[in-house]
Amino acid sequence: MKMISATKLRKAQDAIIQLRPYARKLRQLVVDVVNESEDNSTVSSLSVVRPVEKVLFVVVTSDRGSCGAYNSNIIKLTKATINEKYASQAAKGNVSIWPIGKKGYEHFIKIKSNYTVNPAYRDIFLHLNYENVQACAQAVIKGFQSGEFDAIEVVYSEFVNAASQRFISNKVLPLQKEPRKPGERKRDFIIEPSHEQLIEVLMPYVFNTQMYRIILEANASEHGARMTAMDKATENANELLRTLRISYNRARQAAITTELTEIVSGAAALQG
Repeated sequence: MKMISATKLRKAQDAIIQLRPYARKLRQLVVDVVNESEDNSTVSSLSVVRPVEKVLFVVVTSDRGSCGAYNSNIIKLTKATINEKYASQAAKGNVSIWPIGKKGYEHFIKIKSNYTVNPAYRDIFLHLNYENVQACAQAVIKGFQSGEFDAIEVVYSEFVNAASQRFISNKVLPLQKEPRKPGERKRDFIIEPSHEQLIEVLMPYVFNTQMYRIILEANASEHGARMTAMDKATENANELLRTLRISYNRARQAAITTELTEIVSGAAALQG
């Protein structure tokens, strides 16, 4: 299992490393355009700030286990975020969970809670591609724009390296302007036809790309966690084997010593 995970990790790691610069630059482009808008009004339907009554959590776990505390850490972070930021909404039954990955779905469907669990996108990892992730992202956008949800949180793991992952709960909607860094120059853009029209077209595309990046991050993190867990399992099994072998040899030596003692005692008794 370690060798299989190592092979899958290499492919998943290559995919996320190739996507990161593109996703980062695309997001920075939109942030620059948004920050350079002529006023501070809402520039997109995805940046509408409403009183938070209904919350959606997109929880990205794995389809299979044997990956250490990977899934439990994501589930713990989800519950902690709900308790810290959305306790009143959870008490009213206004927290919905869209699990991506069977482990998250199996957990939240079994526990007794007020969460509404939607299994529509739990099998994305069975056919991981941009189109399937885009369908989920568009459903999230539609839910926010229609007012079904007032805030969207995504809980996932960010790939650092094969031995470590960073678990993140990120509020992805509504989108907000980012303050300009101290000393940063104002960029001189010429935009046609307008900021608002450009942003309205770019925002959904950027959100699709960010969701795809999140899923690829989680996919690489899962294989890294499983490879590490299987490596530790191999070490533990070898240590257990060594301990059992020592115990077996001691028991065998004790049995041989007992038999020799009985033989010698019997011979001495016959001679007497």
